[in-house]
Amino acid sequence: TDVFFDYAKRFITKVKDSDKPFFVYLCTNAPHGPMHAPEKSAKPYAKQGVNVANFLGMIANIDDNVGTMRAFLKKEGLAENTIFIFTTDNGTSSGAHIHNNGMRGRKGSEYDGGHRVPFFIHWPKGGLTGGRDVDTITSYIDVVPTLIDYCHVPSPKGVNFDGVNIRPLIENKAKNWPDRILVTDSQRVRDPIKWRKSSVMTDQWRLVNGKELYDINADPGQKNNIAADNPKVVKRLTKFYDAWWDEIVPTFGKPTAIYLGANAPLANPVTLTCHDWIAAGSTPWNQRHIRNAEKKPSNTGFWAVDVKTEGEYTVELRRWPKEADRAIAASLPAGADVPGVRPFRAAPGKPFAAVKAHLKLGGQELTLPVKRNAKSVNFKLKLKPGRDELWAKFTNAEGVPMGAFYSYVTKIE
Repeated sequence: TDVFFDYAKRFITKVKDSDKPFFVYLCTNAPHGPMHAPEKSAKPYAKQGVNVANFLGMIANIDDNVGTMRAFLKKEGLAENTIFIFTTDNGTSSGAHIHNNGMRGRKGSEYDGGHRVPFFIHWPKGGLTGGRDVDTITSYIDVVPTLIDYCHVPSPKGVNFDGVNIRPLIENKAKNWPDRILVTDSQRVRDPIKWRKSSVMTDQWRLVNGKELYDINADPGQKNNIAADNPKVVKRLTKFYDAWWDEIVPTFGKPTAIYLGANAPLANPVTLTCHDWIAAGSTPWNQRHIRNAEKKPSNTGFWAVDVKTEGEYTVELRRWPKEADRAIAASLPAGADVPGVRPFRAAPGKPFAAVKAHLKLGGQELTLPVKRNAKSVNFKLKLKPGRDELWAKFTNAEGVPMGAFYSYVTKIE
């Protein structure tokens, strides 16, 4: 977390004196397992056990960094005219048994505890200085339409936003605000399933999984299913969900793509990691999976990419990230221990005796040998604009495949 905030400050320092506005999306990887926190942050909670102390210590460390960032913005003369937003992506997970504000469910749940999150916005020059709550139901899909208005940015042509501009709610100027219906779900599968872990929501109601109905005002803990007593409400929310589902079905075969060859700063080269694979099962998302040389077919997939400019590209395949500076076939020693629970890096990296590297992209299927002690294998190919699937893997002498966990795509200028 300290590193993320430090890099954000470096970026702001670099661009603050230009005439252009800047945007920072600072997405920390905490609080999350493995539970590690600075000793000074975890110490006040030591009596609650190592896991809880480190979990709460992570949160305390985030709080400290947010405070430091706000002080930094003030020192640099940026605080008055910077829109500062603090929010999160899902409900609590490890902390649900400690405090969940009476809500049912945790991260990944279709109940409010899984998806009801804070959203704080502060902008002194715009008159947003706090001290007021908005109870009307809103969603993350409202953020972009709202910021477009605040920043006087033209709305992109041909884009029909799902969300709405909630500026009137934020400024307490909303008159005759509609009784909105919103949908959220937690699919976590490659091919979405209708009604899977879903909630159809209004200011008053929650239709969960198409079967359970809760009056969130009278029953915020979602304990009493009153679907049988309110068939008209169930019918209305079901009708909305059916229309919403029919609208998004055509997009299921078009996963969000990573741009290659985009004409933008820092867009070349593009680093691809296995966390972004489109796979039938769970992709390798932490270093324990990488170190174990995860090879299950269900956990291996492709990168959805969108080539923006025609030309020659190099695709560099690696088993280990560049920073590790290790050969494809090499093992990796266990990483140093840290205070808290056992770190993911504590597992030694298993060797994988790769002899061939394989790339499938742009209608081409290419194979190159993996040379002894090679840290990477580089392919050169011509690509045309358009969406595509990038498949990359290594195979050993027996033909056993293992995905190339890291790939680096560079457009040759």
